[in-house]
Amino acid sequence: MAAVHDDHGHAHGHDHGHDEHEHHGPPSGFMRWATTTNHKDIGTMYLWFSFTMFLTGGVMALMIRAELFKPGMQLVEPEFFNQLTTMHGLVMVFGAIMPAFVGFANWQVPLMIGAPDMAFARMNNWSFWLLPPAALLLMGSFFMPGGAPAGGWTFYPPLSVQMGMGMDMMIFAVHILGASSIMGSINIITTIINMRAPGMSLMKMPLFVWTWLITAYLLVLVMPVLAGTVTMLLTDRHFGTSFFNAAGGGDPIMFQHIFWFFGHPEVYIMILPAFGIVSEIIPTFARKPLFGYSSMVYATASIAILSCIVWAHHMFTVGMPATAQLFFMYATMLIAIPTGVKVFNWTATMWRGSMTFETPMLFSIGFIFLFTIGGFSGVICALVPVDIQVQETYYVIAHFHYVLVSGALFGIFGGTYYWLPKWTGHMYDESMGKLHFWMSFFFFNVTFFVQHFLGLAGMPRRVPDYALQFADFNMISSIGAFGFGFSQLIFLYVIVKCIRGGEKAPSKPWEGSTTLEWELPSPLPYHTWVTPPVVK
Repeated sequence: MAAVHDDHGHAHGHDHGHDEHEHHGPPSGFMRWATTTNHKDIGTMYLWFSFTMFLTGGVMALMIRAELFKPGMQLVEPEFFNQLTTMHGLVMVFGAIMPAFVGFANWQVPLMIGAPDMAFARMNNWSFWLLPPAALLLMGSFFMPGGAPAGGWTFYPPLSVQMGMGMDMMIFAVHILGASSIMGSINIITTIINMRAPGMSLMKMPLFVWTWLITAYLLVLVMPVLAGTVTMLLTDRHFGTSFFNAAGGGDPIMFQHIFWFFGHPEVYIMILPAFGIVSEIIPTFARKPLFGYSSMVYATASIAILSCIVWAHHMFTVGMPATAQLFFMYATMLIAIPTGVKVFNWTATMWRGSMTFETPMLFSIGFIFLFTIGGFSGVICALVPVDIQVQETYYVIAHFHYVLVSGALFGIFGGTYYWLPKWTGHMYDESMGKLHFWMSFFFFNVTFFVQHFLGLAGMPRRVPDYALQFADFNMISSIGAFGFGFSQLIFLYVIVKCIRGGEKAPSKPWEGSTTLEWELPSPLPYHTWVTPPVVK
């Protein structure tokens, strides 16, 4: 790329002929995508990568649910079933949800703060291009002797110490994905801190930018912890150490402590950007400013800080002392307070607003409703005596899918519909978008609501076969899963149709929107905010 940005965001060409061409748009073909340093191109690649991985993880989920459609062993071997449950979790967390939110950050953060691009444009390209090889490593583990990792997405030892080379491929994939996350986060932090438009103080930033700033700090904090964990696992496997190997004096429980010190902030890394997206959409369609802006910022920061001191609530059954159980129980329940503040503020924003129910708003309201159910079942799991009963059952699966699907994923869907007119310059098909929402909403609940009952009745998770009394609810759940899976093809159809054409989008398709990106024309020019706007 010939243009370099100076401190004020003006592009200076090394040679003026090339610079002229650069302002009209990118080079074409494959090299445009391979070498791009443009935040919009990179955001687009993140989003398509994430959608590909989402469909891949979805196929694994459908294989799991097909096996569980009725009792007995139908379709797959138990070993392969364990590989599926493990890989489904890894692919969805590291391949679908996280890259999608980084894609949103790449697209939206520079637009919303009036910056010409991300702070480290070349590093931005590199942090994306680490993802495809990592995904290939992860998926390639299926074809190794011994198959893919099969110790659950949390890869607890001793299983993960004993497994075949698929586990090593997973360890390297996690390392590469982590490096990508750390680079992306440093880039986002630097961009937000240093490149805001004149007059945009921190407390004037859109909430999506705030949630990403806090998320990026969390990522920089916990990703190295994960890297350390998988490195210790690797040395246990191949270099004779005994960090987690009890036979050599190691402690498998220590792995859980280190893993969850990463893993618990990680679940908030996957939900905070969705909070940000919903906090942009709801004021727009309620046509009112967000209720309690500053309390939303402080609540987000509180959630992030508290998320670092609650990790062992995933471990109530490992035999920790009662004092530790009490500490982690109370600390976990404390997170309900800032989360409740957020839900209250979203509801208060809608209160007496002149609301309309376009697709982004539907996904946001669905998000609040279902995410709150996930929050309640989370409080239930936080109670030690209850958790000892529901630990490792389908109740936990129901809980975290209510948080991650109707939370993170619905946030991603809502954000996609919200900004699609700005990204593509076309309006999407509203009736198909609404069909996508209602089918997803209905089938999601059919799939996961009944799993609460399965868990309370004692059905363990990650099992390919089960007792007869669980048959009916499993059948309902599997039917719901296939309905939910096929609903996502509607989403793909809407997006492709929108990219290829449709009615022209005005620069402000949603009348209630107030953030900076809606001041720009639709579709967005290749370079935006070459001269930064002044925020009053």
